[in-house]
Amino acid sequence: MTRKKIVIMATRFPFPIEKGDKLRTYYLLKSLHKTHDLYLISLSEETISEGQLNEIKAFTKEIHLFTLSKIGKYFRLIWGLFNSKPLQVNYFTSFKKKREIEDLLELIKPDHIICQLIRSAEYVKNYHDCPKTIDYMDALSKGMERRINKVNWAYKFIFQLEAKRLKDYERRIFNYFEFQTIISKQDRDYISHPDQKKMLVMPNGIDDHYFEALKVEIKYDLVFVGNLNYPPNIDAINYLVKEILPSLPHLKLLISGANPSKSLILQLASTPNITITGWVDDIRESYLQGKILIAPMQIGTGMQNKILEAMALGVPSITTTLANNAIMAKHEESIWVADTRESIIHGIETLLSNEAMYKKIKGNAKEFVRERYNWNTIIQDLSKSIQI
Repeated sequence: MTRKKIVIMATRFPFPIEKGDKLRTYYLLKSLHKTHDLYLISLSEETISEGQLNEIKAFTKEIHLFTLSKIGKYFRLIWGLFNSKPLQVNYFTSFKKKREIEDLLELIKPDHIICQLIRSAEYVKNYHDCPKTIDYMDALSKGMERRINKVNWAYKFIFQLEAKRLKDYERRIFNYFEFQTIISKQDRDYISHPDQKKMLVMPNGIDDHYFEALKVEIKYDLVFVGNLNYPPNIDAINYLVKEILPSLPHLKLLISGANPSKSLILQLASTPNITITGWVDDIRESYLQGKILIAPMQIGTGMQNKILEAMALGVPSITTTLANNAIMAKHEESIWVADTRESIIHGIETLLSNEAMYKKIKGNAKEFVRERYNWNTIIQDLSKSIQI
């Protein structure tokens, strides 16, 4: 049987995996390459090493990398103030690269195009020689809206403008694609298109190696894992440090993840019982050094991979309703859900003191993720839905 040619269009090179959109693209490639010829067209803001390229070459027939210049990005942001597209769409859309990608598509002649995030939609929206799928991943407009009241007053206008533009663009771009996917029902309901219910809910999954036994010494009571320059993560860390830990001064916290900002490092350096690390080669070791994953998310959208990964490793997790709505785990069965300062503190104290509850959530969490968030099953459902 002839293998179909699938183009995957991404705004970031999908390795190393330190961001949610990279993780999603990586496992899409890893799963689909078994049955399809994959052509990755990726933008990049930085130089990609030979090692990074080789990691993705294993899953692709061809890789086409387009580097965005720093000067061009700033020029496009300024130009974006005078058109109706979201600033982040302008930021990633180079007219020169767009022409080159259009020519490339004519050479490849794909059977299907999968567009990762609305940020890359301008590059392929007018290609009509094959069906196209757009993966919204998150409702970016809702995430931007939630950040408006968290930013300095001087930036509120920009955030309000971007939230409105994103909402309009999410609705408009829908009709350029035959198929649409999104990470959760919660995010799907934020897309203001009359056919929103037709969108395929495609959650993130967990790789099998997360279920493997790994011996790691527990050194901390709490652990927070994530991209440390991502605003919702920074906001959650600030909430944790300022609102939760002062009432639990004896507890030790590990904060681990890529790209910790200098301001965050300086802020936490003088805080007792807090350890912060940057990128680690095997993030599982960070999870397993803590007794509890703590993720008091106050803003943001999408699905928190940190929670799924911790659950798969058998690390009980405490998070908010906002984050758990996408995961749909049951409170006090496979997760602990708490939204107020008092209830989060109560959850921490309960899990650290009640061994029976701790073991119950630990075991149930692993089974919950194993049954509901398997990458192979998720990609098989995608293939059926978009007919590839």
